[in-house]
Order: sequence, then C-alpha cells, then structure tokens
Amino acid sequence: MTTQPPPAANHSRPPGIEAHPFGDSALMLGIADDDPEVRRAGARRLRDVLLEVRPYGVLNLVAGAESLLVEFDCLAVSHGQLAQTVRLAVAGLGLQDTGPAPGAKDFVIPMVVSDEFAPDLPGVAEELGLSQEATLEALTSSVLTINLLAAAMAPMMAGVNFPGQVSRCAEPRTDVAAGSVMVAGTSAIIQPFPGPTGWKVIGRTPLTVCDIREDPATSYRPGDRVRFQVIPESGWAELEGRFLRPVPPADQLSAPQQEGGTHGSEA
Repeated sequence: MTTQPPPAANHSRPPGIEAHPFGDSALMLGIADDDPEVRRAGARRLRDVLLEVRPYGVLNLVAGAESLLVEFDCLAVSHGQLAQTVRLAVAGLGLQDTGPAPGAKDFVIPMVVSDEFAPDLPGVAEELGLSQEATLEALTSSVLTINLLAAAMAPMMAGVNFPGQVSRCAEPRTDVAAGSVMVAGTSAIIQPFPGPTGWKVIGRTPLTVCDIREDPATSYRPGDRVRFQVIPESGWAELEGRFLRPVPPADQLSAPQQEGGTHGSEA
C-alpha cells in the first residue's frame, strides 16, 4: 500500500483581513500585518476588490491610508454577513496588486523646485543620504497611487521610491502655499489650499488641484496614478492657475515624461 505525503504547510498565506463594526451601518476593514506598506497596499487592493464585486447592500467606500471604511444598508445586510462576503471575495480575487484599478486615471503634475518653493529639499536629501538631484529623481521616477483624499481634498499618494523614510517637520508650518508638493515617509501629498502642515515641502505645482467652481471640484480620486515632473521656473507663468486634468487615455505612466511637458494641465 502506498500513501501520499501530507501536504506541505503553507508558509506564504496571505495576510488576514480585520473587520470591525463602525457604528450601526459601517465596517472598518484593514490588513493584519506588521509592515505598514503591506497594510497600505492591502487597503488599496481591498477597495479595488469591492469595486469589482460590489457586494449587496454596500453604499459607499471611504479610503484611508491603511484602512477602508465600508458604509452599508443595515436593513439589507449585517456586519457579520458583509465581513464574510469581503473575505470570500478576497479569497477568490486575492490581495495581489493587479495593476491600475478599473477606470483609474493617470496624471503628470509639473512642479518647480526653486529655493522659495522647495525649502525642505536640502534637508530631505540629507536625511535620505542622497544629493538633491537624486532625491528629485527618486520622486519623478516613481508612479504613485492616490490612496485617499485628505483634508480639503488633498491627494495623499503612496509609492515614492525613496531609499528610506522621510520624517515629519519637528515644528509644523502654520501656513503653506497652495500647490506645495510635500513628502513624509514614502508618501507624497499636494496642498490644495493655503494651510498648516507637518509634511516637508520639496516643490510646488503651478496647477490648481482643487477648484470649487469645477464639477467635480477635483479631477482625481483614490486609485488614480500620478507622476511628478520637474519644470524650470520659467515655465510657471504659462501653467499657473490651470485646473489639473488627467493625461489622455492613450498615454502611459511607465516612463518619465520629457522635460518641460505639460500633460497634467489643460490643453
């Protein structure tokens, strides 16, 4: 008689999903992992999975940096039923990154890095052990994903190819200009309106990223992809105040754009 050996233990199981009730009609989802990047990537993937599956009773998804809030009709589904549906959906589709989310748009955002517009660039470069040029190259060669819309509809983006984490400011600034491009950790964010911040400012875009006169007020949403592009200070006047719009669908964000382009702005 022959016997089959027992199956090998699976040491590469995907991280577990945490699901906690958030009031009577919402569920807070997250990834159980010690690595913050795994948690952030998992939260983005959870959103993509739920947008694809569209579970019964789900009304809205609110993306967080490392979590996803799922609002649902409590008369149609319970916390436990929805949590089970999410786990089944993830078991079928997986948490592996499958590329841009369905309907995701691409943006190329020009930025100027003069001494006035990039006051923290020298310190960020020193902290990372890079030259200022190499620090900007790490940013502009990265394809970032918008994780969530923070205060005042600020796009918070993950995926900067820095060799380490960038710290927050020891003393937050009380007033940072609109359009400021800022970094912390390996994330980036753009200041839509003047206001305080603890993030480090390494550039400024001449484009308007949020305009209440537009409908909608922003052209981006979570899941969209962004690349930054350094332009000379002489290019500021031509682009100043233009509303940020996505690049044409035929364009890709797989390689840096040529110096001086304006794909991120109105034609």
